[in-house]
Amino acid sequence: MTEAAPNATAHPGSETREFSAEVGRLLDLVVHSLYSEREIFLRELVANSADATDRRRFEALTDGAQALPENAKISINPDKDARLLTISDDGSGMSRDELVANLGTIARSGTRAFGQKLETAKPEDRPSLIGQFGVGFYAAFMVADKVDVVSRRAGSDEAWRWSSDGKGAYTLEPATREKAGTDITLHIKSDADEFLDPWRLQAIIRKWSDHIAWPVTIMREGKEEAANEGTALWRKSRNDVTEEQLEEFYRHITHNFDKPWDTLHWRAEGTMEFSALLFIPSTRPFEFGEQMRESKVRLHVRRMFITDDAQILPPWLRFVQGVVDTEDLPLNVSREMLQATPVLARIRKAVTTKVMNELKTRAKEAENYATFWDSFGPVFKEGMWDDPTYKTDVAALSRFRSSAVEGLTSLDDYITRMKPEQDAIYYVTGDNVDVLGASPQIEGFKARGVEVLLLSDPVDSFWPERLGTYEGKSLRNVAQGLNDLEKFGAPEANAAEKADMDALLPALKTALGDAVSDIRATDRLVSSAMVLSAPEGGPDLQLRKLMQRSGQDIPDVTPVLELNPAHPIIHTLAQKVQAGDTIDELAHILLDVASIQNGETPKDVNAFSHRIMNYLAGGALTTNAQ
Repeated sequence: MTEAAPNATAHPGSETREFSAEVGRLLDLVVHSLYSEREIFLRELVANSADATDRRRFEALTDGAQALPENAKISINPDKDARLLTISDDGSGMSRDELVANLGTIARSGTRAFGQKLETAKPEDRPSLIGQFGVGFYAAFMVADKVDVVSRRAGSDEAWRWSSDGKGAYTLEPATREKAGTDITLHIKSDADEFLDPWRLQAIIRKWSDHIAWPVTIMREGKEEAANEGTALWRKSRNDVTEEQLEEFYRHITHNFDKPWDTLHWRAEGTMEFSALLFIPSTRPFEFGEQMRESKVRLHVRRMFITDDAQILPPWLRFVQGVVDTEDLPLNVSREMLQATPVLARIRKAVTTKVMNELKTRAKEAENYATFWDSFGPVFKEGMWDDPTYKTDVAALSRFRSSAVEGLTSLDDYITRMKPEQDAIYYVTGDNVDVLGASPQIEGFKARGVEVLLLSDPVDSFWPERLGTYEGKSLRNVAQGLNDLEKFGAPEANAAEKADMDALLPALKTALGDAVSDIRATDRLVSSAMVLSAPEGGPDLQLRKLMQRSGQDIPDVTPVLELNPAHPIIHTLAQKVQAGDTIDELAHILLDVASIQNGETPKDVNAFSHRIMNYLAGGALTTNAQ
């Protein structure tokens, strides 16, 4: 930093100093590139004020001259007519030399120097310090053409004014201030009118600085009004917080109107320290789920809100909301740098483990856990698909509908009910549990007493393949486990006389042509006449349907039509073929009904309607198709 000659027109005793070229370039970076949101300037200035007030409180422990006034606070006063915004505090203030050191040199922070003095202080005496990087103050130039700082050091009668337009120089001159502390006055730019609106300022404080320890007030229509809550509930002991306070904070942070299903409130100590207050809602929020997969747990550093985009929890736990506040991170100048810090990675792991352990405990309350599962099960199951670290734990905590029991069941409970010769966990996917429970796809398994899980959420078409096995048992789609039926024997229902399929199968293949890839007899059907399945090695029909709904361009899959030789309709068709009748119309009706059973619309709805009307009129049974 270089010194210039005093300004001849300035106040007697004033001097103008220039920032060094290097600092000038850094200042330009701070103003134009440091922060993604202009409103951050207020967070930084309030943080500095809170820091200064903390410092004065700490110094007062050994120096009575530093004692804080009884009503110490941070005041924000917008003046629309003069286009001025002033942030005032009752903190330690700065002497002339401290103004030069702290504001005249970017990346030099009084907080950092002060923090070094605390290394020998007792932990209970150490205030929470903010602003370790010393550049937050310069965010003011994002919204101000000029910034004036009037400061009086606690214990001193002198006050000094620091002024700069942020373009390379600053001015120092004597000033007056009634008591110790600092006033920062911003001359607001023409395009920053919003920051002269008291309501806008309060919204920013509520968003970024709601729970710092000191009261923050805003002057509105000549009256000073509270702008922040001022109490960081997450830093208190659970015994010192009432349920009413927790519920009020839950509604504030989540914008929900229900009560939380669960509250996790703890402090981690040891190799890393952080406080956390997390909530699991009792009901699924409106439009929650697939639209946004990022966790929005708020990250605070020493009470100050940093971001809700730190991805504290994995996407499959995004229903958890709340605050994590740590002492082990700086108020970093870059969110990208913040994401890469090893400390944050350790916090993520610790918080995820805590949530999982809580769910393990709550899962023992079957009825209550079912409430949680109905709201957030579809999201939670995503962990089996996209998180190799936790997929087995997620599987153990997941719950499913089943063909064998009422209500929900776990994979562990399913295994206890498996038949002695069974080595796989069978499942079927679809859009509706009730439809799946009556689906032809599972008739053969149900008839043999083999339980099938009924999976009706979109993610269910993906995670079983990724999970692969559970407790040594493979997960197998019933459409891919048809050969397994032989080991379970033949059900009594299949003891009925079977139709002669030798002539029927070729006739159906001729009638349907390329509409199916194959037609075959099966013994997995009991009460149904037919069912569609994917060709060998082809994608599951439900998965294909989901991909089509999402707009993905996938190759068309021609299904296999499977027939139950013991069903009366198949007997009738076989007899017609033997009698030389044409079954073209009935063959297409058979295929269309099989498609409907599979939850799909017939490819040609008008043709299907015509065939059904013809059938009801008796034409399809009494005459050859036209």
